[in-house]
Amino acid sequence: MPLSDERSDLSDLVEQVSDALTRTGRSLVTAESCTGGLIAKLMTDRAGSSTIFDRGFVTYSNDSKIELLDVSPETLATYGAVSAQTAEEMARGALKNSNATLAVSITGIAGPDGGSAQKPVGLVYIGIADAGHIAAKECHFSGSRAEIRIQSAATALSLILSHISL
Repeated sequence: MPLSDERSDLSDLVEQVSDALTRTGRSLVTAESCTGGLIAKLMTDRAGSSTIFDRGFVTYSNDSKIELLDVSPETLATYGAVSAQTAEEMARGALKNSNATLAVSITGIAGPDGGSAQKPVGLVYIGIADAGHIAAKECHFSGSRAEIRIQSAATALSLILSHISL
């Protein structure tokens, strides 16, 4: 799918997520690593987003994950930055360090370098947290760096929508 089509799909997802957040009286915080703030950008491109978007953390380095999101150094040492455990801690920390009621986190390897046999390019973990729930989903994407980032954002938005609909 061409990037322009993917961006159109993202706009549709942002509208759906925004409507669902508004309808349920929730607000969102993001904790992004490999997407570099893409979800925060997409959400705030929409007029009126201040009613449903609290803030975004771009925590690319391990130190920033520790300092801003309270990710445990032990978690990073044991499982690595690209792991379900780190995604969950990022989401939990974003929720704790914001006024939002729902958090999404993304950590992964967008490439083109940085992958390994155990953690290939395209491996992404997306975390979702609210007051009563925390989970992380493992995803495998392919394509260029930009395509992996867009697929990650689209999947995260879809997971937010699914979580709100529960």
